[in-house]
Parts: sequence; C-alpha cells; structure tokens
Amino acid sequence: MPELPEVEALREFLDEHLAGRVVERVLPLAVSVLKTYDPPLGALEGQRAGATARHGKFLAIRIGELHLVTHLARAGWLRWQETLPDKPPRPGKGPLALRVALEGGGGFDLTEAGTQKRLAVYVVRDPQEVPGIARLGPDPLAEGFDRAAFAALLAGERRQIKGVLRDQGVIAGIGNAYSDEILHAAKVSPFKLAASFDEEQVTHLYEAVRRTLREAVERAQGVAAGNLKAEKKSGLRVHGRDGEPCPVCGDTVRSVSFADSSLQYCPTCQTGGKPLADRRLSRLLK
Repeated sequence: MPELPEVEALREFLDEHLAGRVVERVLPLAVSVLKTYDPPLGALEGQRAGATARHGKFLAIRIGELHLVTHLARAGWLRWQETLPDKPPRPGKGPLALRVALEGGGGFDLTEAGTQKRLAVYVVRDPQEVPGIARLGPDPLAEGFDRAAFAALLAGERRQIKGVLRDQGVIAGIGNAYSDEILHAAKVSPFKLAASFDEEQVTHLYEAVRRTLREAVERAQGVAAGNLKAEKKSGLRVHGRDGEPCPVCGDTVRSVSFADSSLQYCPTCQTGGKPLADRRLSRLLK
C-alpha cells in the first residue's frame, strides 16, 4: 500500500509534470472507482490542472475550480504516460480503473491489481468533502506536530501501539509498512499499549516517527513514479523481510500474521528476545 512517503513523492511528481496542463478527457473504467457523481467527471474536461496536495494517503489534484481526489488503497497506483495508446481502453478489462488524458498528448492511469477493488476517486469542490480526509488526524511531518502533540495522542490510548500508529484518525499517512519500520527504529514491541509509554519512550517513538518518514521521503524524492514501489521496498529494514537478518543486530526478523495482513519485527531489538505468538490477540510468549 502506498503510504505517506510514496504519496508525497507522487504529489511532487504531479506538481512537476501535470500542473499547467489542460485535461482533455477523464475516462472511468472500473464500476467501483468513482465515489461521487456531483460534480460529474466531465466537469474536469477542458480545465487546467493546478497544484496537487497530499492529505495523509490521499492525493488531491486541483483542476479548474474542482479537485480530483484519489486514495490508492492497498493495490492501487498512478502510472504516468508521456504518450497514451490511440485505442480507447475497454471498461472492466485488466487493472485499469481511470484514465486522465491531457491536451497535447500524455496523461496518467490509475490502476489497481488484485480482486479487492478499493481504489477510490472523488470529484469535489473542497477536499474536506471527502469523508476519509475530513476524519484525518494530524500529519506527522507537519511543522506543528511536536512531541507534546504526539504525547497527547497516546495519552489514555488502551490499544496496542501498532494499531494506534495505523489509525488514520489519530495520525495521517502511516500504514502497515512504516509502522513496522518506526517501531523497529524505536525498539518498541508492536503489541505494547500506547498509554503505557513513559516520558522517555514517548520521546524515542516521536523521534522515530519523524526520522523514519523524513528519510523515506528523501529517498523517494526525484524517483520516477514507476520506480517508487521498488524504492520503498529497498529502504525497508524489517517490513516484508520475514526470515532475513535484522540489519541492526543480526537476529532473524519474525512475522505475525493476521486475516489479511502481517507485521514484521526483530525480537532482539523490540521484544527482549522473546517471539510474539502468531495470532491476532497475541501477547508475548511466556
């Protein structure tokens, strides 16, 4: 799933390649993709694209007086093309969900792999009209997101810290991969209760959040849109690396599987050398 660093890189890419171009056609190609109907997609045609904003994992492209907003979900992606095929795409065929064609040639496709179609597109007058954006918590890279603001989010939270970091209503933009990376950097168990952190642990976790995301954004800067997925994977230390050696201590990275996802961690770095039981409501094995 694209998370804050990749979506931020896509925002920068679109600001460079799309801003100032005129939209010629917008073609919805998957029944499930469009979540709004007023204004219609056709209202974007003939309008000039402006700046692209990021809201958590949402992209909001200003086109004329409207905004084309998308959430790429787990398996979605934005594919830029300098030249689009002459033949119009067929709806319902393959991963293509929506195409934006530009005057003078080129444009981009929104694609989604797999059978779970969760990619979402909205046409709105204000991005805050999108429910998922309206409920977002603070952006962890915003200037005003200081240690005190982070500590306030954790206070009274009886949930495990892994789930808190992934909750978009608490903090915007962090998903499964970067929550694993942040917790590894902070040397914290993913199952530790958020409210149980002492002052020093809150500081270490806050610093890990900011450092991990900033470094990932820096790695993604200047990377072509089509190469961002590979760049993300290459920069991960524990997520997706079950069975590999931890780059910090050399212990074997382990995994906990859930119904539709999994987390990865290092026992030596994060859980005092004890493995976590592989079940949803697991606690440390005794």
